Amino acid sequence: MIVTLLLPLILAFIMFSLGLGLNSKDFTQVLKFPKAFFMGLTNQLILLPIVVFALISIFEFGKELAVGMMILAFSPGGVTTNVLTRMVQGNVPLSISMTAVTSLLSIITVPIMISITVRHFMGADAPEIDITKLGVQMFLITGLPVILGMVFTKLSPARVEKIAPACSKVSMSLFVFIMFAALAKNWEMVLSNLPKLGPALVVLNLALLAIGLLTSKLAKLDKKDGFTIAIETGIQNGTLGVAVGVLIAANVAGSVTLPPTTVPSAVYGITMYVVSLPILLWLRKSLKTAGI
Repeated sequence: MIVTLLLPLILAFIMFSLGLGLNSKDFTQVLKFPKAFFMGLTNQLILLPIVVFALISIFEFGKELAVGMMILAFSPGGVTTNVLTRMVQGNVPLSISMTAVTSLLSIITVPIMISITVRHFMGADAPEIDITKLGVQMFLITGLPVILGMVFTKLSPARVEKIAPACSKVSMSLFVFIMFAALAKNWEMVLSNLPKLGPALVVLNLALLAIGLLTSKLAKLDKKDGFTIAIETGIQNGTLGVAVGVLIAANVAGSVTLPPTTVPSAVYGITMYVVSLPILLWLRKSLKTAGI
């Protein structure tokens, strides 16, 4: 029931809440921050998968967890990045623009990259991934809800202003629910792999935040933009990672369970906050100290 009905609905609602308050200008906002946007996009699409691939090699994960790690790498930051950017007083319009663009872009990039990843790690045992079908499914549960949220905003901006905060809180609660559901379903695998998976995800979170800060400094971005790019680089959409793992299993074998490929995203949904929040609070303090 969770997989066949609740999970798609939960992700769709989360993406709908992302669409609330968005308008066409948010997609053109990137033109105001071209250097920052290009840096964030490069980190997200190129550096992040490279880092995850390196960690898979170092920690020697099995096939299914390796695929799950790469699914996480291909899942761009969701609503959470906007919330955290606002928390550290970063560049919220830049964060919203990046999230909107990368979320819609993922409808194309994720199916293609996952098909390559599955063939690489599973070899002869690799199932055939229907890229078109997976892309359509992702559009229905991610792209379409964002568009509907934008349409609702256009038609009733006053009402959206009232309900958007509540929708954001509900989205975060649903995010927590689906993470724990995936962990509970694969509890034995979680326990047996936690000694490797936990440290790997902590290292991943730290490395990506550091990469975001370093590349921003090399690009000579100001602190607000730099911190925003660090968050967009270092925070992934765990809910999307779980959903994609489920879609692949359902398409290949008609599975109605939460497969092992969802474990990395589920564990990451917890370690992400444990690792990131202290660092982000420190970044916010540094902005206040600098009087920004």
